[in-house]
Amino acid sequence: MSPSDPSAEARPASAARARLLGTATKIFYAEGIHSVGIDRITAEAQVTRATLYRHFAGKEDLVLAYLDQADQGIRGQVAAAVGSTPSAAGQVRAVARSIVEGIRSPGFRGCAFLNAVAEYPDPAHPVHRAVLAHRQWFLDTVTELLARVGDSNGDSDSDVTADAAGRHLVMLRDGAMAAGCLFDPELVSETFLHGVEGVLREVSAPVPEAG
Repeated sequence: MSPSDPSAEARPASAARARLLGTATKIFYAEGIHSVGIDRITAEAQVTRATLYRHFAGKEDLVLAYLDQADQGIRGQVAAAVGSTPSAAGQVRAVARSIVEGIRSPGFRGCAFLNAVAEYPDPAHPVHRAVLAHRQWFLDTVTELLARVGDSNGDSDSDVTADAAGRHLVMLRDGAMAAGCLFDPELVSETFLHGVEGVLREVSAPVPEAG
C-alpha cells in the first residue's frame, strides 16, 4: 500500500477514535461525566491529547458522541425487538424484554440518558437537548406500537388511548431503570413486565361511550 493511499491514515485514525469513544463510554457510564477529566480518558485510551482533539472538539463533543452511540444502540435494540414478531402486543412485550435484559446485565448503572441529564440540567445545553431528543423518539416509538395494539383490537379511538399509555410505559421504564441498579434486578424486572401487561390491557380495552 502506498503512503498516498488515503485509507492508510484513515484506519489508524478511526481506531484511535474508537478507542477514545469506547473508553469514554465505559467511564462515563460507570462513574459519571463531570467527575471524569480528559487526562483520564486519554491515558486509559492510550492516546495523546492532540489525538483526542483531532477527533473531538472537546469533552462536550465526546459526551455527545457517547450519547449518540447509546442512542443508536437502543434504536437497534428496539428495531430488533419489533422485528422479532408480527404481533403488535408481542412487539411491545419484546421491547419490554429487551429493557429487562439491560437491567439484568452485569455492570448495569441505570439509564445513560437519565444519568447524563442529571449532570446537565440546563435545557439549552446540547447534552440536555440530545437527551430530550432521544426520549422523544422513544416515546413516539412506543406510542405508535401501542396504537397498533389498539387498532388490532378494533378500537377506533386508540390514538387517544395510546398517547396516555405511551407516557405510562415510559414512566414505568424510567422507574425500572432507576430501581434496577439499587434493588434486586430480578424483582424490578418482574414488576416492570407486570406493569407493561397492565399498559397493554389499558390500550386494548374498549373506550367507553360518552354520556
